[in-house]
Amino acid sequence: MSATSSAGPAAIDDPTTDPFDVAREAAAAIAEATGVARHDIALVLGSGWGGAAELVGETVAEVPSHEIPGFSAPAVVGHVGTLRSVRLPSGAHALVLGSRTHLYEGRGVRRVVHGVRTAAATGARAVVLTNGCGGLNADWAPGTPVLIRDHLNLTATSPLEGATFVDLTDLYAQRLRDVAHEVDPTLAEGVYAQFRGPHYETPAEVQMAGRLGADLVGMSTTIEAIAARHAGLEVLAISLVTNLAAGISPVPLSHAEVIEAGQAAAPRISRLLADIVGRI
Repeated sequence: MSATSSAGPAAIDDPTTDPFDVAREAAAAIAEATGVARHDIALVLGSGWGGAAELVGETVAEVPSHEIPGFSAPAVVGHVGTLRSVRLPSGAHALVLGSRTHLYEGRGVRRVVHGVRTAAATGARAVVLTNGCGGLNADWAPGTPVLIRDHLNLTATSPLEGATFVDLTDLYAQRLRDVAHEVDPTLAEGVYAQFRGPHYETPAEVQMAGRLGADLVGMSTTIEAIAARHAGLEVLAISLVTNLAAGISPVPLSHAEVIEAGQAAAPRISRLLADIVGRI
């Protein structure tokens, strides 16, 4: 089944189509393509985190994401356009989503959250969301992983449609953060603010976010986390500080800097993520 089928990307954008139907079709296509009937956990790998897929377990199958209904090829350098089924040492299976659609791509919020909805449809009970971000804490050098304990959604967008009311009080599961602290007790925690992008934040916007309580700023994750909670998934989210945010960094921001910091930190954070997933 390809992305050009009647249940592919065109269908997910149709307001008369139930996006959860597309997620179920995507899950069926993943099961057929990988030979794995059920996945127990999902990983969304953001900037700098791609190497974790090699360490989590044995890759059973790898599928170009655009061949699965509702998914698109990645639009960002540093993101991998594949879906992997990985067998963990415990025998459980992880669905590794290397392709993430960002809100700033203009493809619609349904596509942004299609990955986590598909993960839930495959049978996953938990999702680990990762990203590369700017840090407001000068003590967090580039390459520092930080657990997200709460967020500020500054995109003026929700993945939920209609009168769909979901409690987000404990969105980022304490249980999963405790597991992460068992692996690395030194992990810091912070509040992540998502801006729409794709431009970086201004120094004034960073100051605003800081006064609202943010420790981290970026362009992903919060909308996916909301959709994941709605779909019944436990959520763990980890940011990689790739640069100090605008007005805190002494140098202009660039995507090349983000990629470079991610590459430098990749071996350490990939091992960290693999160990956390192994315990979950």
